[in-house]
Amino acid sequence: MARTEAIALPRERQGAAWWRTNATALLFMGPAMVLVLVFFLAPVVITFVMSFTDLATSTGLSNWQWIGSANYERMFRSQFWFTILGNTLVYVAIVLAFNVLVGLGVALLSLHVEPKAGGVFRALWLLPRISPSVVYALMWTWAAASPPFGMLNYIVAPFGLEPRFWLQSDPWLIVILINGFVGASFGMLILTSAIKAIPEDLFRAARVDGANALQIVRRITLPLVKWPILFVLVYQTMSLFASYEYILLTTNGGPGLYGTETWSLWAFHTALANYYGNLDFAYGAAMSAILVLLGLGISIVLLRVFRFGQLVAEPRVEVD
Repeated sequence: MARTEAIALPRERQGAAWWRTNATALLFMGPAMVLVLVFFLAPVVITFVMSFTDLATSTGLSNWQWIGSANYERMFRSQFWFTILGNTLVYVAIVLAFNVLVGLGVALLSLHVEPKAGGVFRALWLLPRISPSVVYALMWTWAAASPPFGMLNYIVAPFGLEPRFWLQSDPWLIVILINGFVGASFGMLILTSAIKAIPEDLFRAARVDGANALQIVRRITLPLVKWPILFVLVYQTMSLFASYEYILLTTNGGPGLYGTETWSLWAFHTALANYYGNLDFAYGAAMSAILVLLGLGISIVLLRVFRFGQLVAEPRVEVD
């Protein structure tokens, strides 16, 4: 018994020491952890659990039953699921590329002009993000209105393009531009801060060595902002998979049958805005569960492509 107490005592002391060392950190992390648990993890768990039931307005909140994987089987038996999945993947890929490339371009351009002019330039690019979603979507709806109205028709007229109702003839172009400018402003903010954090001596040394602007961007700027680019890619990927408000406000998934319908909008229409009045919460939850898995899978691929482990690893000094 004495031997057991002698061994257990140091462990108790180690545990007390660990709590004393990490108490402050846990205190500060506590509110954030509670928010993540309540507003992210708990809804995800509830969504997955709900997807295995038949909960809907037709069954009521008290008469639902467990039905196993029936909702998932029903989903993949639908003749439209592959079309909607294709819409989603193409939409996310194009808007994501637009967000990162345009955001990086705006960040670089705004940092190569006078500071005041660069600040004004960045502020103008923030207007889509700070504008209310409904107002921003309505502005695009009016800009893409049918002839003889619509600002876009006046813009393209000097180039010999025929006026058209853009939301009907080119709905994906409008949807991509609407979401692209909002996302590009976010990328611009993150990448501007990252580029400003690069020591100026590196740029001066490169100019002294005769490097031009393109070489500086390729050899210095891009390698040193790899981590912020990864953050923008992962964050925007998850955001684009889950967002649908601008599509809802402009095309509502049309024109035609599921013309611009994405997976998140399909889940919304099924669970909360069913045309026939039967709000199928469980079926919509199954769609959302697939969306969560899809977003996580693509994010993991991005982390591997950018070698996330090396980015966060402690620096090592190699000695020959």
